[in-house]
Amino acid sequence: MALPHDYPGEACSLARTLEIVGERWTLLILRDAFYGVRRFGDFAAHLNVPRAVLSERLKSLTATGVLTRATGSAGRDEYQLTDKGAALWPAVRALVAWGDEHYAPRGPRRLFRHVTDEAPIDGSGRCTVCGAVVGPEETLVAPGPGLPAPSPQDDPVTATLARPHLLLRPVRG
Repeated sequence: MALPHDYPGEACSLARTLEIVGERWTLLILRDAFYGVRRFGDFAAHLNVPRAVLSERLKSLTATGVLTRATGSAGRDEYQLTDKGAALWPAVRALVAWGDEHYAPRGPRRLFRHVTDEAPIDGSGRCTVCGAVVGPEETLVAPGPGLPAPSPQDDPVTATLARPHLLLRPVRG
C-alpha cells in the first residue's frame, strides 16, 4: 500500500514541510543542489536514483518553488535553488552534521568551511574563527577524512567534490 503524500489532519508547520521535503531522495537532491548540481543527468549519476523518481521529485520541488527550472548555457534544462530552497540550508547542514556524528566512523566525508577565512563551520552554522553565521553562498565544501579515495569510475559530481568547491557554484558533468 502506497503512503499518502500529505498529512491532511495536521495543521502543523513540520507536517507541511514534510509534504515538500519528506519523501525518500528529496533531501539528497537538495544536498546536491547546494553542491551545485543543476542537470538531470548529473543528479541521476551522482545519486544513482531511478530516473522516474528523480523526475517526479524535481517536478515536485519546482512546483512548490524550492527549485526553479530554466534552460542553461548548453541549451539543456537546469535546476537551481530558489531563495525558498536556499533557506533550507541550515536544516540540510544540521542533518549532515548529525549523520557525521552518529554514522561516520571514519569521519565526515565532507567538511564545511567559511570561504572568507577557511575556518570550519560549527554545528550551529557559525564560523569557528570569526563567529559569523555562514550561509551557503559563503560555504566551501572540502573533502573530509571519511571520503574514499578518488576513482576513475567516479561520476563528474563526485570527481568535482574531491576538491574544495564553493556551494551553489555549478558542477558541470
